[in-house]
Amino acid sequence: MMKKLFSSLISLILAGCTVMGVRSSQEPSCQVLSDHGDIQIRAYPALLVAETFMEADYAKAGNIGFKRLAGYIFGGNLQKQSMAMTAPVFREAVGENIAMTAPVLQQRVDGKWMMAFVMPAGYDLATLPKPLDPEVVLKTMPARKVAVLRYSGPLNLESIGQNSQRLSEWLERQGLKPLSNPRSAAYDPPWTLPALRRNEIHIDIA
Repeated sequence: MMKKLFSSLISLILAGCTVMGVRSSQEPSCQVLSDHGDIQIRAYPALLVAETFMEADYAKAGNIGFKRLAGYIFGGNLQKQSMAMTAPVFREAVGENIAMTAPVLQQRVDGKWMMAFVMPAGYDLATLPKPLDPEVVLKTMPARKVAVLRYSGPLNLESIGQNSQRLSEWLERQGLKPLSNPRSAAYDPPWTLPALRRNEIHIDIA
């Protein structure tokens, strides 16, 4: 069963993104309100997501969360229905206890993380397949205005921390009020060449 799930996972991800960074996965629609080079202000509509929470370090939490959510969209649901892999995958440290260290590194004090997959267009909460895993929760993220910083390279705690600080400092200089903790948005699988990766930091703003 696990071997079949793993094969399905690899096949579907490869269909949406290659090692060379060519991606065709569905992305949520948004409106770009302003563009400042590698930073944009975007307006997102309400989005359906499947999310899960993990109490572990960054690497372990990523593995646990991805396995749970991939299991759900690749048939681990009451209807045994597979859905398209979408981008980005959101990841966020949960709670307020975020320590910033030198070099700039974002760490969780209590080791709790959230990961979410955006659901494909055409569903609502009533029509989405029901997860078999109780750790997978379906919810609606409300419409929001978001400051987004785009960068390439590895997706690790150091790069997330550095770019979160860059975006936070930019918001302060612009006089914009953050309404959320930074969250990571990943558009590529881990084997994509770092220079071709599309990574983003999102912060909700007023």
